[in-house]
Amino acid sequence: MYMFRFMTAGESHGQGLIAIIDGMPAGIPLSLDAIQEDLARRQQGYGRGGRMKIEKDRAEVLSGMRFGETLGSPLTLLIRNKDWVNWEERMSAYGPQSGEAVTAARPGHADLTGILKYEREDVRDILERASARETAARVAVGAVARQLLAVCGITLASHVIEIGGVKSTVEVKSATELEGLFQRSELACMDPEAETAMKEAIRQAGIAGDTLGGCFEVLAQGLPPGLGSHVQWDRRLDGRLAAALMSIPAIKGVELGAGFAYGSLSGRQAHDEIFYQPERGYYRETNRAGGVEGGMSNGEALIARAVMKPIPTLMSPLRTVDIRTHQPVEASTERSDVCAVTAAAVVGEAMVASVLAEAVLEMFGGACLADLLANMEQYRARVARG
Repeated sequence: MYMFRFMTAGESHGQGLIAIIDGMPAGIPLSLDAIQEDLARRQQGYGRGGRMKIEKDRAEVLSGMRFGETLGSPLTLLIRNKDWVNWEERMSAYGPQSGEAVTAARPGHADLTGILKYEREDVRDILERASARETAARVAVGAVARQLLAVCGITLASHVIEIGGVKSTVEVKSATELEGLFQRSELACMDPEAETAMKEAIRQAGIAGDTLGGCFEVLAQGLPPGLGSHVQWDRRLDGRLAAALMSIPAIKGVELGAGFAYGSLSGRQAHDEIFYQPERGYYRETNRAGGVEGGMSNGEALIARAVMKPIPTLMSPLRTVDIRTHQPVEASTERSDVCAVTAAAVVGEAMVASVLAEAVLEMFGGACLADLLANMEQYRARVARG
């Protein structure tokens, strides 16, 4: 079976981040510029911290490509940390420890649980990997997955729908409506009035040394019906999407389509009625299911949302305990953002793209692009016949 899978490695202030992608078919044209564009979008957003001014992320391809096309072998991507020169002694793999240990664990972060689980005495041993910096590698992977999906006629996009209680009133039904949004809007929000209010909320939070969370939405279109499966729990597309989005640091809730609103709807209000036209095939006039029914894509647009909690590193620190003395102290502070929901939306796109790429290859296989497209074409033709 052909599968798209990846792993990342690296610490926030280490030498860099690495992603290894396995399962890419041979012959996929891969644009490095497209990867850089997604990395740049991840660093966008009103309320981002000083790190964004230091790191201008660039991906390098170390293996798996030749002359602009994938080879079918593992693809290795490297994103160097430009700030490494200032952290080399404190993050050295060998030699005596340098720099003061971090002992004030931050509430809401992996700090305390991590040092207990891994028996460490310096919180930095945990926070460096738990940092959202790791998501830069995921975005690079997602950019690769997005290009695989594009040749299969599948497109993705995202937008911010809420920050700090300020909600966008613009409903988006397809990814094409979001084209160029990140160039037009600093917060990637479709509602200009809401964006203005969001920026003011972020500004006020920054003055107070506080942080804000919010919600973003990812849409994908062009999916054939049948990605995923109903036959086993771990093959369900909705479950895989939820797990992927929940794996992003600071994400605390995920919904597809109407999501939690289903709790207040009747069955007649909740479900999307099915229609058929010879020239169109099966279709639905509504999309409350968010493009997934019975654990499978149903051919409608995929709509997924995720909520991000406020970043746990506050410039006006919360109370905590020193892990060495057990005395009450203020939580440690690292260079941080006031709000990163716009960045989280880009990471959300990347994770959705990765899940969809895996599902496409799982269903249609193909060691090379020609076989993959032939398999998809044959399937689409069969489904169109009804």
